[in-house]
Amino acid sequence: MTAIPSVLITGASTGIGAAYAERFARRGHDLVLVARDKARMEALAARLREESGVAIDIIQADLTRADELARVETRLRDDRRIGILVNNAGASVGGSFIEQTTDDVARIVALNTTALLRLASAVAPRFAQAGEGAIINIGSVVGLAPEFGMTVYGATKAFVLFLSQGLSLELTPRGVYVQAVLPAATRTEIWERSGTDVNTLPAVMEVDELVDAALVGFDRRESVTIPPLPDAGQWDALQAARQVMIPGFAQVHAAERYRTAA
Repeated sequence: MTAIPSVLITGASTGIGAAYAERFARRGHDLVLVARDKARMEALAARLREESGVAIDIIQADLTRADELARVETRLRDDRRIGILVNNAGASVGGSFIEQTTDDVARIVALNTTALLRLASAVAPRFAQAGEGAIINIGSVVGLAPEFGMTVYGATKAFVLFLSQGLSLELTPRGVYVQAVLPAATRTEIWERSGTDVNTLPAVMEVDELVDAALVGFDRRESVTIPPLPDAGQWDALQAARQVMIPGFAQVHAAERYRTAA
């Protein structure tokens, strides 16, 4: 791995992915941009090459297609210059669960979970062998709050959080850093694509502020970064409460409350 590793970013043509590309280019990292929209990536790459002088490769890929996803996996396995993966590509779909088609929700799961998982799986063994590297997984606070009513999208983001936490426990001792970033509503095209007018939402963070905050967490080596959360102690308290329950899970018999008739 090079002294300044290359960064592969999915969903890199616009929004959060494009902002990560800008920030890492300014830090002197060469980039591999992955998205469906080749024209947008080419325009972004041309600007960043001129501004920062970094090398930028483009992979046009629909990560819900197995053959195109496999090309990105191969790049991650074989290109030892890549030392940071930003798993950003994601999508949502409008409507309630019973209004969404089965095909639509299956595509959301394929992009938000399967593609993210396969890319992490492709690169993690190489990182672990090298004893260095970083994986940034973009989740969402929706994965913590079924009350928001985005059932399938929230479920995929809960998966991202759990996977990231599990990988962090497994890979940190091997020298690999894993960060889950949990944005709240952020001004990206995901809203328009899912049929939602972003201007109707009560509080929306700008992309640049979100990514800058996420990179503060990255530099601090936080395992979970929640840019909109004012009180970090609330997250710490949630984690502490969860950990208190863990010893109670290993029991031979059902809890007393389930062995007593109502």
